[in-house]
Amino acid sequence: MEFMHIGVVTDKVQKDEIYAEDIKVYITEPEASEFKFEYLRFEENSPLPEIMQKNPHVAFKVDKLEDYLEKNQVIVEPFMADENLKIAFIIKDGLILELMQYC
Repeated sequence: MEFMHIGVVTDKVQKDEIYAEDIKVYITEPEASEFKFEYLRFEENSPLPEIMQKNPHVAFKVDKLEDYLEKNQVIVEPFMADENLKIAFIIKDGLILELMQYC
């Protein structure tokens, strides 16, 4: 498991944000931030759970998503973020975690 970024919810437009149409959220690249912050600005009709739209998350690269899904509360089922990246969101000990599996 490897730390990747911290997702920070904001309502302010960020420099170089990218729009993810499927999930209706504007996202920044964590690599552009000194502390690997990924800023997320949600549209009102985003299909992502409300808990994600109001709270930060911590992202980790994992070898197999399935190893973590059965043991934790899944709030976003696995999906392909792009052709090489499968992600899911869980709650572990009250915290939102993004699990990232590169294919």
